[in-house]
Amino acid sequence: MNKPLAIALLVAGMVLIIFGLNSNQSVSSGVSRFFTGSPTNKTLWLLIGGIVAAIVGFVGLARGSK
Repeated sequence: MNKPLAIALLVAGMVLIIFGLNSNQSVSSGVSRFFTGSPTNKTLWLLIGGIVAAIVGFVGLARGSK
């Protein structure tokens, strides 16, 4: 994986995680947690997608280009 792509994935992952955390603090997520015990699907997908993208970007940077 080339370095610019790995950096882009890492940055995009961090942005998605930030959006997911902000979404987790929203009113709709609070209502969902009250009734179901878990946050909204949007929040979960933002957090999961962000974590996966950040891990892939970090591994891409750690491995370097061949």
